[in-house]
Amino acid sequence: MRITVFRKMMAEEFGEIRADMLARDHVFSVLGNRTVDQALEAGLPAKEVWRAVCDAFEVPPERR
Repeated sequence: MRITVFRKMMAEEFGEIRADMLARDHVFSVLGNRTVDQALEAGLPAKEVWRAVCDAFEVPPERR
């Protein structure tokens, strides 16, 4: 998954403003105690980051 696709999916699921805040501020233990932005900058695959977000926020399977 490309980062641009990931960002689009985040915005569609959470709205642009909340998606930006979530990516910047919410720390995920499953991502090594990193935020979404930090995880992507560290080179974690966008698909892995998306799965972590979906699990944490209980995104329904049809939207994952």
